Amino acid sequence: MTPEEKLISEGWEKQATYDDPRLSEMVDVYKEIGFEVHLEPFNAANEEGCTGCMAISPDQFKTIYTRKKVSAN
Repeated sequence: MTPEEKLISEGWEKQATYDDPRLSEMVDVYKEIGFEVHLEPFNAANEEGCTGCMAISPDQFKTIYTRKKVSAN
């Protein structure tokens, strides 16, 4: 099982890959609307479409995964 498959099996949903400042903005937005947020390092193998620009400096990019917060009742 790949790391991405493991996250999905745990209820995480892949959203998008960003660098800052958009990355920080999107993390804040997802948290504000009630989601848990998990960041994974950029992995070109997990992305669709053109990733050439991101592959030049992959450490700048993170992929956002979200899931609804589980309420403790």
